[in-house]
Amino acid sequence: MTILRAYSRLSAGRWPLPTPHATAAVPLASRQYSAAAPAAAAESKRKPLFDKILIANRGEIACRVMYTARRLGIKTVAVYSEADANSMHVKLADEAYLIGTAPAADSYLRADTIIDVVRRSGAQAIHPGYGFLSENAGFADKLASEGITFIGPPGAAMRAMGSKSESKRIMQAAGVPVVPGYHGENQDVEFLKQQAEKIGYPVLIKAVLGGGGKGMRIVEKPADFEMMLDSSRREAIKSFSDDKVLVEKYLTKPRHVEVQVFADTHGNAVHLFERDCSVQRRHQKIIEEAPAPDLLPEIRQQLGEKAVAAAKAVDYVGAGTVEFIMDDETQQFYFMEMNTRLQVEHPVTEMVTDTDLVQWQLEVAAGNRLPKLQNEIQCTGHAFEARIYAENPENGFLPDTGRLIHLATPQPSADVRVETGVQSGDAISVYYDPMIAKLVVRGEDRQAALRVLRKTLGEYEVVGLHTNIGFLKRLAESPDFIAGKVETGFIDKHLDELFPAAAEPSPESVVQAALAYIIDSNTKAALSTHGGLASPWAAIDSFRLNAFGTQTAEIACGDRQYSVAVSVAHFGAYCVRVSDGSGDMIAEYDSVHPQWDPLPGGVGSTSAGGRLHALLNGRLCAANVVFNDKDASITIFDQGQMAVFKAPTPQFIDDAAAAGPGSVTAPMSCKIVQVLVEAGAEVEQDAPLVVLEAMKMEHVIKAPKAGKVVDIYYKVGDLVEEGKSLVGFEEE
Repeated sequence: MTILRAYSRLSAGRWPLPTPHATAAVPLASRQYSAAAPAAAAESKRKPLFDKILIANRGEIACRVMYTARRLGIKTVAVYSEADANSMHVKLADEAYLIGTAPAADSYLRADTIIDVVRRSGAQAIHPGYGFLSENAGFADKLASEGITFIGPPGAAMRAMGSKSESKRIMQAAGVPVVPGYHGENQDVEFLKQQAEKIGYPVLIKAVLGGGGKGMRIVEKPADFEMMLDSSRREAIKSFSDDKVLVEKYLTKPRHVEVQVFADTHGNAVHLFERDCSVQRRHQKIIEEAPAPDLLPEIRQQLGEKAVAAAKAVDYVGAGTVEFIMDDETQQFYFMEMNTRLQVEHPVTEMVTDTDLVQWQLEVAAGNRLPKLQNEIQCTGHAFEARIYAENPENGFLPDTGRLIHLATPQPSADVRVETGVQSGDAISVYYDPMIAKLVVRGEDRQAALRVLRKTLGEYEVVGLHTNIGFLKRLAESPDFIAGKVETGFIDKHLDELFPAAAEPSPESVVQAALAYIIDSNTKAALSTHGGLASPWAAIDSFRLNAFGTQTAEIACGDRQYSVAVSVAHFGAYCVRVSDGSGDMIAEYDSVHPQWDPLPGGVGSTSAGGRLHALLNGRLCAANVVFNDKDASITIFDQGQMAVFKAPTPQFIDDAAAAGPGSVTAPMSCKIVQVLVEAGAEVEQDAPLVVLEAMKMEHVIKAPKAGKVVDIYYKVGDLVEEGKSLVGFEEE
């Protein structure tokens, strides 16, 4: 598999295995940490790693842990929901157990069920991944009481640093500056509103146990405070089973810089340098890099020291990330929170420090000392991680769901990793995070890493749902991003550059789509008539059967219409003429010799597409072509560019899916969380109508204009497909 090749760089022997220090773990309360304990300290026999572990997670992080475990000879146990029965992590594991239905609350968050699987399977330890139970202190305590090793920090450290308010109090006591705000226990709505007034708008509401942008809301004015507070609390309850929040001043030009820390039970605590995660949408990271660009050397040193001090303050053990918010101009930084788990973006740290942090977790959990001490850790080169999401950037980055009709990734190497938990034919579900994969690259410096990132993004191919790949390519090409001028408002400040008007496809792409369409149509016709065909290209001989020796394809790209006439010139060669919607010829190609290498049937399709080679105006075009019967589209991937065309379709419309006049439709597949209006209500423009939930995030649907509501089509708890009408308005 692709990921297995990607992890070949994490082979044994990348660093010398450590010789542990003192014989027994020091009690938490009295542990003495060392940033660089002497290698000549008292040594004892290194403790063996586990024989079998359970991964209490799914998707790419479950696969990530399994690859390291496999390399170390450790057996793995997977747990899965009904929706994940055929998923990659289930196939990779040595054993797998069904633990419930699709919703996370009924499967991956069922601690007792997972502990029962540990007993049944004989696993000695649980790796929680990230999300789900990874920062659940009660779960960690329960495992400890039953003699099961939790591959993570102790519950006490998780409680101290997992709570945003408690961790800020600890940091203040340690002399680390924190962002002005209210971090107390009083959760009364009016009291919190008063605190927001004192802090001064805009303010940021955060779930106390939050992470990944969940339960986080920016409030621009007092009138929006209560609605945003309610939304934050609902999301927090679903994600963390706790609706407590804090309120902080919202900084308008910050950078998000975080430090990877690690500690063991032998008194060692280190940092593995910093990552910059400033470029975000919906308060969630989409691209991360290590090290952070343009940091002053003294600031980099201070960040590492403060992060290690934070770990020491709570007797931390294992992998953790200390997050800071930094003023972009002064580089003054403030503590935000500590994530008491392995982060999604940990691979960029691995790439620049030549480490396997999952192996580090296993070593520490087994009772061994850290594989490297501070003076042994070096930062070399530069790395980026781009998160490939199923989402529509042109529609506010709303998540998308559906089946991966086609999926092709860049070739993994020592400097390119593709971390994923899906493959072609898998579905991105409404129940879980919409991330398809993480593309991780390394270069000798930042510019070299960016070149690799741009190249590999151009090699990533996905058909079947919207993705952010095109957006990530434009981001990696942005002059300000290339210059390292990153901050959390980057996307909003570069909207025109990152969201340009749709470009017109090249004439070569139009020709490739038309040729592929004709090939596919003739092949299907021959199959239906003769029941088989030796070669799809034999179908092109049907041109000769046409009285005029010509076939024409009418295709569209967006709102642009094209007519492509293909006629026989001589055996195996064709003349191709491209006209626009007005009938004007825009390109002509003589003596085109196409070569077609078909792919086997795709998901729910008689033909998946193929590889098309054609010499057009002196350039040998070699394109991957993907047919999607779901929407009658033809997708062309050529030289890192993607163009989507629509072929003629039967003239029928699914009235149930079409939005009626004056209606508001669902922008994505979702679940109805709250209905805020009733039939007969008069509403103003931008009035909240319905709250939706998709991918564990809430979205508020507002009235597009003032008017009278005549119908509500769904109730709370209903699942709704994208494009369905939600609220009907009286026609004018």
